[in-house]
Amino acid sequence: MASNPMDRLGYTAFAFRGYNTTNVGRSTELLAHPLYGPIFHRHLTEIGEVCADATQKKVDLVDRVRRNEETTLETYHEAIALIVAAEMAQLEMLAEFHDIHLTRARMIFGYSLGELAALCAAGVYKVEDALRIPLSIAEDCIAMAEGVTMGVLFSRGPLLNVETVKKLCLTISAEGQGVIAISAILAPNTVLLLGQNGTIDRFARLMHDVFPARVYLRKNNEHWPPVHTPLVWQRNIPNRVGVLTHTLPGGFTKPHPPVFSLVTGKASYNEFNSREILIQWIDHPQRLWDAVYETLATGIETVIHVGPSPNLIPATYSRLRENVQAQLSGNSLNSLGLRAMARAVRRPWLTALLPSRTALLRAPMVEHIILEDWLLEQPAERRTTVAPHGEAIGNS
Repeated sequence: MASNPMDRLGYTAFAFRGYNTTNVGRSTELLAHPLYGPIFHRHLTEIGEVCADATQKKVDLVDRVRRNEETTLETYHEAIALIVAAEMAQLEMLAEFHDIHLTRARMIFGYSLGELAALCAAGVYKVEDALRIPLSIAEDCIAMAEGVTMGVLFSRGPLLNVETVKKLCLTISAEGQGVIAISAILAPNTVLLLGQNGTIDRFARLMHDVFPARVYLRKNNEHWPPVHTPLVWQRNIPNRVGVLTHTLPGGFTKPHPPVFSLVTGKASYNEFNSREILIQWIDHPQRLWDAVYETLATGIETVIHVGPSPNLIPATYSRLRENVQAQLSGNSLNSLGLRAMARAVRRPWLTALLPSRTALLRAPMVEHIILEDWLLEQPAERRTTVAPHGEAIGNS
């Protein structure tokens, strides 16, 4: 992790991943581990039972992980349960066998489903209660995903004007052939779009009339559950989630450590407002860039990525690091000067941000840890506590 992570947790952020097309990661290895395995087995069993109860479907997460069988869109509900089970189990392994506790971190955040996991880890909700939200809408999300595709819109020229993106999405939606909207803001030059039917293709045809040169759209042909977009309005999902939150146990504890919300782009959670934010979580785009910048601006030195095979958040940091390094003469932070800034014309979107957001220059200095990899690389031993009479008591 770091040379002495226990001394540096005050400069650490935990990042929780969300749903993707691949969700197993190295879970099979963790389940087979002689010490980690029982912890993971318990989380998979308990959360699997929650999933089965909520969906009235047969669920066996332990068997899926043992067989290393990847989830599919049709088993979206199991993907939800598996991801959160893995995240909670990894945190327990970290605390139980390495004495590293999330509660000592400076901040935590999560992308999509990861925000719910972060709230559970921070003591706001119990996992079995928070999972009622995504599991209650999973079947509708699966049904809607059939006609929904993703587009990655990015600029290699100027900053991407998000308001212009929104306007074009609304214009296409108003044509009545399907809804398209921003699902996530990954960086000042990159957003994710989700669109029904052929709206992503329609966006690609019209975008060059409204955007400057060097703006591109890369289409992902996978189908995606349309959460974090107004597409969910079509099945009254926000209202249904709102009704569900009325009787959701918990939610009256301020998160510790603070949870930075990708819904609001701020550390917005207090002792009672989590229900309001969770309703917005359903149909508001994920503001990942705000969380990335917050970690840099507040002096975070290490980001620990929680969950099975995290990809989106580490990739976002990696792209930023590569872009910043390309602007620095000799790849040295101390050498930033007029010559380095002149070279930044190759990435005008970054040039526009650097004068006012110098915290971006910290990107190459931040260490990133994939927690499941780190756990499997470390020697794990059962810790014992000495009882008052001298006998050893195992903690696990």
